[in-house]
Amino acid sequence: MNHGLRQAMTAAKLTEQQLADACDVDAKTVARWVANAARVPHAKHRWRVCELLGSSESDLWPSSVRLQVKSGSDREIVQVYPYRSAAPASLWRSLISNARTELTFAGYTNYFLWLEHANFGRLLQRKASAGCRVRFLIGDPEHRVTRDREVEESVPLTLSSRIAVTVGELERIRGTDNMEARFETGHVSISVFRFDNDMLVTPILARRVGHDSPMLHLRREQPDGMFDRFIEHVEELWSRGRNIWEG
Repeated sequence: MNHGLRQAMTAAKLTEQQLADACDVDAKTVARWVANAARVPHAKHRWRVCELLGSSESDLWPSSVRLQVKSGSDREIVQVYPYRSAAPASLWRSLISNARTELTFAGYTNYFLWLEHANFGRLLQRKASAGCRVRFLIGDPEHRVTRDREVEESVPLTLSSRIAVTVGELERIRGTDNMEARFETGHVSISVFRFDNDMLVTPILARRVGHDSPMLHLRREQPDGMFDRFIEHVEELWSRGRNIWEG
């Protein structure tokens, strides 16, 4: 039996049926998770269960963590998604909620964040008020790079329109301590989202919008690894950026 899962469910006062409903699976599936410690659910279900029970994956399914242990140069790669939209919304919410010191959203528009996460602005304010630094690096809607990329994407909802949504939402929480936002264009082809020592990276493919491009989930494990290289990229662009409320 998976005693860790059973104990966590008991502590959270969740039945097998309730957990099944929350994970959109059959109750018999949850029963098998509990009855057999060697049975490891799909990653999206593990993450959802961990979020619901307030437990870590290593506590509930230690074997899945051992399978992910790497020793080579790719050991900072936690998960790969063929499309950004394939990653569960719970992953984003968990990474944002668990961050304590650093939240950096270096997507060119960051438009989807406001659509996919309820009360996102309030969540950011709570994080910032608790001492977490929150930063947005947004594409400059007036720059030639943005106009060229709009031609490349050729979609009705243009980059500048999506950027305007983010700027408008940020205006609602303008003045919050520990929160900054800058315009830059050097990340038009790659989005980097940092949550303390976790990171989601999306290289934007030709003629594709962000949700239709692949995504990497990275976790910092060493100095000057992949995680640090992407941080250097973001920090360089941040140093060049200008405050979105200037002028």
